[in-house]
Amino acid sequence: MKIAIGCDHGALELKNKLVMHLQARGFEPVDFGTHTSESCDYPEFAAAAAKAVVNGGCEKGIVLCTTGIGVSICANKVDGIRCALLSDTKSAEMTRLHNDTNMMALGAGVVSQELALQIVDIWLDTPFSEEPRHQRRIDKMMALEK
Repeated sequence: MKIAIGCDHGALELKNKLVMHLQARGFEPVDFGTHTSESCDYPEFAAAAAKAVVNGGCEKGIVLCTTGIGVSICANKVDGIRCALLSDTKSAEMTRLHNDTNMMALGAGVVSQELALQIVDIWLDTPFSEEPRHQRRIDKMMALEK
């Protein structure tokens, strides 16, 4: 599975750790940057990752910044994206089960690297429940983009 990944300078170290972790698990991360610690604008990288998910180049996406807030807002501006800002394992599970999120965001200044890896693993390993009530709610949510 191809996973889009993008970050700003504040989350570069965590992104690089996640790329290695995803590769070790057999996933194919597609890295949209940034690739240096120089100050940059996160919307460029979050939008590129989100567009890769929407256009089918990647199945899921992960975006990171210092808090995760900016990149999650940015990703959610792209039609078709359901990006959850995650900082705990229970939310990682529930956002897949109930919301069928196709992207997640992390704050490198909020979660430890160890917790980030746990959150990513749970998020990737948890399937959508496919319960009709949850699909109905997702359909209503996504209709707001129209």
